[in-house]
Amino acid sequence: MNPNWPALPLSEWADTYRSLHMWTQVVGKIRMELTPPLNHFWNVTLYVNSRGLTTGPIPYPGGLFEMQFDFLDHQLRVTTSEGGRAERALCPEPVASFYRAALEMLPSVGVVCEINPMPQEVPDAIPFDQDNAPGAYDPEYAHRHWKILVSTSKVFEKFRAKFIGKCSPVHFFWGSFDLACTRFSGKLAPPRKGVISGPAYSHEESSAGFWPGGSGIDGPAYYAYTVPAPAGIDRAPVKPAAARWDAKLGEFILMYDDVRSAASPEDALSDFLQSTYEAGANLGNWDRAALEAGP
Repeated sequence: MNPNWPALPLSEWADTYRSLHMWTQVVGKIRMELTPPLNHFWNVTLYVNSRGLTTGPIPYPGGLFEMQFDFLDHQLRVTTSEGGRAERALCPEPVASFYRAALEMLPSVGVVCEINPMPQEVPDAIPFDQDNAPGAYDPEYAHRHWKILVSTSKVFEKFRAKFIGKCSPVHFFWGSFDLACTRFSGKLAPPRKGVISGPAYSHEESSAGFWPGGSGIDGPAYYAYTVPAPAGIDRAPVKPAAARWDAKLGEFILMYDDVRSAASPEDALSDFLQSTYEAGANLGNWDRAALEAGP
């Protein structure tokens, strides 16, 4: 198998997955607290980089600072434009311990911040400062997950480049722990009910992403959906052959293992992104000629 597309069985790293989900929420909330709001919550996301996941630059009175999960050296690192630096090892620990440590790193580099300690988008949420259950951190699986994000983001960036309408960055949502890229038709969408609503789905969109699994999907998978979902999209033909419509989730699903085992994982994922976008855009009457780049 291609080492850039490693195996990531959900059952083998579930505890590490949970720890990272909560830890990225702590760091993501710091960015959300200090970064000016952007449409569709684009100001809260993390980004894949050459070492892990980063907040990108965050403003503070002294200049800019950045927080990064380094999955090569397995550290949480804070750096500032004034030369400040703080770091600590990523290791098994309760969420409450990580939460306290992450916030304590900030004053040491001149940053002042308080966050809402309640996790987002998770059932039976426990406030960070009260979550004292033993935590887990397996460096091998944290690294594998990041490697998949790297390979995936490269394909997503090429897909993004083909669209000249409004399109999101390729970014990581810590609430749902997924890497995503979203295209917009330019038209308003009807009000939407659900956990995520309001500004996130204010306009018609076609979104695709990767997440490690859950919600009835027993393993890492790619997803794609259109909002609002046009009539007949559940019957639209998509590629590759392993892709399918999931009625419970209301979106297309392609299991990661079907991508990594393909002759060309990049081509298989590209086919999924393009065919699911076309299904929604065609049935939703998007002005594709005005939105898509030429050859």
